[in-house]
Amino acid sequence: MFIENKNYSYKGIQFTIRSAIKSDAERLSEVRYIIDGETENMDRVQGENYLSTSDFISIIKIDEQSAHNLFLVALIDDQIVGFSRCEGISLARFAHKVEFGLAVLQDYWGFSIGYNLLKESVHWADSANIKKITLNVTENNVNAIKLYKKFNFIEEGLLRHEKLLADGVYHHTVLMGRINNVHK
Repeated sequence: MFIENKNYSYKGIQFTIRSAIKSDAERLSEVRYIIDGETENMDRVQGENYLSTSDFISIIKIDEQSAHNLFLVALIDDQIVGFSRCEGISLARFAHKVEFGLAVLQDYWGFSIGYNLLKESVHWADSANIKKITLNVTENNVNAIKLYKKFNFIEEGLLRHEKLLADGVYHHTVLMGRINNVHK
């Protein structure tokens, strides 16, 4: 699925959010690899579950053809600095929901990029009649949890001792969801 390009300005930084296209694949592979090394907020350590340019081309192609998938990129000076993805499930009992993920290069934290990627994803989901958006976030990622709560995500569960971080401690994963107009 595609959205129209949206331009933003925050703290003197101009950026654009748009749907990912195949020519973004090489930079997406690089950015994902970098982000995995910058923060422990992701599920992977740097280099694990590496996605190549061709892997991203395949993902983008699938997302272009699916009414229940949305892949967004954030660009500054035509360079990708972050991305988000909503991935639907094709099984009939789960076709009403998508799983959300978000990543922004650390140099661009605090510029409202993640906020606007999430805002555009939520807007798309609401207009596409998606009833539920789910996500997982490590308990100590308090800024992300606050951001999700601003968009009416609620904590739905806790996976205890789910993720082993560099501090040698097992951290909990918070399961969050946002429900949009679900009736019996």
